Amino acid sequence: MSETPPLVELRDVTRRFPGRGEAPPVDVLCGASLRVEAGTSLAICGPSGSGKSTLLNLIGVLDRPTQGAVLFEGRDLATLSAAEQTSFRNAHVGFVFQLHHLLPQCTALENVLLPAMAAGRGDGGVDATRRARELLGRVGLGERLDYMPGQLSGGEQQRVAVVRALINTPSLLLADEPTGALDDETSEQVLSILEALRQEEGAALIIVTHSDMVAARMERRVVLREGKLNGKVFRA
Repeated sequence: MSETPPLVELRDVTRRFPGRGEAPPVDVLCGASLRVEAGTSLAICGPSGSGKSTLLNLIGVLDRPTQGAVLFEGRDLATLSAAEQTSFRNAHVGFVFQLHHLLPQCTALENVLLPAMAAGRGDGGVDATRRARELLGRVGLGERLDYMPGQLSGGEQQRVAVVRALINTPSLLLADEPTGALDDETSEQVLSILEALRQEEGAALIIVTHSDMVAARMERRVVLREGKLNGKVFRA
């Protein structure tokens, strides 16, 4: 019987960027390997400039590796066309960034529905709208559906961003310093909401963070140094 592939697998991934001027190329990632199972949570830690965000971009098909392979359920993502990459992201991946990236001219509900619209469901569809309202209610924003981002606090804006990442029921959530712009109390609130919804939805979560507090909330942790992930993956 063949082994079920992990949700995400990196095989000896290298990402090389050209140097400036006469400088030689720079390998930000140098043979990084990783396996992430469905429904689990993982923190990627490491110093600034170690390649954490680059790694997340490769997993989310926002970039391609120079060498090696990034696989999703056993499929090499480098084989996808540009159109297939867009469809893959809409169907399988939810993104949460340090800055919420909400559209200021759209309400909280409209911001949440944007990925559903991008997936070709017109104005989001009845089911998507119902799901958006339900999720916003679960994060305490049921009375703020029609608020513009400028009318919301930083923590509330990030909660909208978390719900937006979940609207298409992704199997993978990628979070890049999602609490980095928030105070400690608000960070705890947003992280608790993100982790609770992640478990309820059954999605895997890969989170890039400098924070020991954030990393300690995840089931596993790896450290990225000098372009490589440490071989020891340990429970936080």
